[in-house]
Amino acid sequence: MDKITIIGIAGGTGSGKTTVVARIVEALPKDSVVVVPLDSYYNDTSEMTAEARRAINFDHPNAFDWKLLIKHINELRNGRAVEQPTYSYILSNRLPETIHVEPRPVIIIEGIMVLLDKRVRDMMDLKIYVDCDSDERLIRNIKRDTIDRGRTVTMVMDRYQKILKPMHEQFIAPTKRYADLIIPEGGNNTKGIKILCEYVKSLTKESVKY
Repeated sequence: MDKITIIGIAGGTGSGKTTVVARIVEALPKDSVVVVPLDSYYNDTSEMTAEARRAINFDHPNAFDWKLLIKHINELRNGRAVEQPTYSYILSNRLPETIHVEPRPVIIIEGIMVLLDKRVRDMMDLKIYVDCDSDERLIRNIKRDTIDRGRTVTMVMDRYQKILKPMHEQFIAPTKRYADLIIPEGGNNTKGIKILCEYVKSLTKESVKY
């Protein structure tokens, strides 16, 4: 690997980041890209009680282990594999298991606040913000959290009003100004995503052998 291309993809929860990432991965040659999800890098809360864990604001920058994330990105871009943490939303803590991640020519860092920390931002060759209507994001959150995270609709609505919305406005939405490219309508913007994929392919020609 002569050159490593690092792409950051940010946006509010439920904005369609996962869909955008999936399309980029599909557009690039097999085994040429690795995805580093910010969600895997929540702080280890093993020393805390279950009650204390549930009280954590997971939509605040302080909930993330930025030091470990930066260390792992540096390891990957220097050609060394890492053991990526795994996180349980049910337990609100890391799991004992890790995921072995090999370095690849393209590294995608994906998560709600990946454009917030300047140290992470400065590593990126391309910064993307996935934008989406707040009502649409709320609907997606309700669907996801009730199915995958064991929450009731009332719990999701309450969390959205008290935490997600104010944290989005304070920490996530302002990072839009750092983006090189904004994808409106999130994962539904098929034309925008297609144009993005073509640009990423051109950007990564030096690092990916077709």
